[in-house]
Amino acid sequence: MKALVIGASGGIGAAMTHQLRGDGWDVTGLSRAADGFDVRDPAAIARTMETLTGPFDLIFVAIGILAAQSSVPEKNLTAIDSDDMAHVFAVNAIGPALILRHVSRLMPKDKRGVVAVLSARVGSIGDNQIGGWYSYRASKAALNQIVHGAAIELGRSHKQSICVALHPGTVETPFTKDYAGRHKTVPAQEAARNLLDVIAALTPGQTGGFYDYAGQEIVW
Repeated sequence: MKALVIGASGGIGAAMTHQLRGDGWDVTGLSRAADGFDVRDPAAIARTMETLTGPFDLIFVAIGILAAQSSVPEKNLTAIDSDDMAHVFAVNAIGPALILRHVSRLMPKDKRGVVAVLSARVGSIGDNQIGGWYSYRASKAALNQIVHGAAIELGRSHKQSICVALHPGTVETPFTKDYAGRHKTVPAQEAARNLLDVIAALTPGQTGGFYDYAGQEIVW
């Protein structure tokens, strides 16, 4: 079995890579830290993705930021900064969309193949009860729409494909250490194992969905 993990140097991406290899998968990892894979550079994405040879049974996209490097998630509307918001959207929504442009060529057409994109429950509009975090929430909501649309398109040519957005829970990584608050956290390795269990159980009938670490569907 072959897997492609994009964002392989991050907390969840690295844990996913470790778990997959432990399960005997042949894993190709890409990251900005190790490979210079910058999702804000469309030309770099195209160059790198075009060098890959599939088919991959699993493509796992684990990229994302909570806020621009110079800022923090907004607590209110007055904190919104257009440049910071654009940065968050570039990484969390546009970057994955540019990656998804290439997955059709890299997925098997004659058997099951999964594209799993790391999203977040806070991207759910229906679940939002407290507001705030405008850039992160909105970018993840946009990502969910992109994943849903990609699933429809992939399903036309790859009948057994599964393309989903996944929420890992609040994971113990540098990404969340300053924002976990009262939320229960889980180690990255446990989160990766949970997500792999969810991925293993998915069927083509669930493509285009948004699921949490326990396999429960999340409202859009």
